[in-house]
Amino acid sequence: MSDADNHLLKGSLLYREFLAERSAILEHKWFMSEKAKHDVGFEKALLDWILNYRARWRAERSAKLRSGGQ
Repeated sequence: MSDADNHLLKGSLLYREFLAERSAILEHKWFMSEKAKHDVGFEKALLDWILNYRARWRAERSAKLRSGGQ
């Protein structure tokens, strides 16, 4: 990947949203693992997050972005 392509990718809204969603999933994994007292694994946390939190997270994220927040 060229430097220009890399810069374009990392500056894109899609990539920034991917990173924000990934961060939310990893935080959710941490909370689940703490509660379970063992590492629950990324896949389990991902599925739980998608089923239980993703819709609300996206709605809140969208509202925040529309209002000018990061």
